[in-house]
Amino acid sequence: MWAQHELVLEPRPRGFHLITGEVVAGLPELGDLRVGLCHLLLRHTSASLTLNENASPDVRRDLRTWMDTVVPERFPWTHTLEGADDMPAHVKATLTGPELTIPVRDGRLARGPWQASTHCEPRAHRGARSLIATLWGE
Repeated sequence: MWAQHELVLEPRPRGFHLITGEVVAGLPELGDLRVGLCHLLLRHTSASLTLNENASPDVRRDLRTWMDTVVPERFPWTHTLEGADDMPAHVKATLTGPELTIPVRDGRLARGPWQASTHCEPRAHRGARSLIATLWGE
């Protein structure tokens, strides 16, 4: 079976945000798969995805702090047409990447017990983000 959906993630402020619930809700066919894969592609160059901690919000806050320290807005960037946070957002997105592939087992995402799909939003004021979710399996 193959299934594909475009999911629209709600606008979020700068930070790392859990999106597993939104992804699962947007994939009604997930429960039909015994074994397979779920591929997620965030269709933006200035945001990204990670598979990371789902229990402690401190981890997401620390990731944001680290990312903002390593890739600062105040830097001699040359690409500044879309605002001071745009080029740093591109760098942050490059560090973490736009996609995830997660195994599916018995109708569920087969993640570790402390893992969740995380939307990394490096822009201060950004609208909704588009995600293509593709399921395949049997």
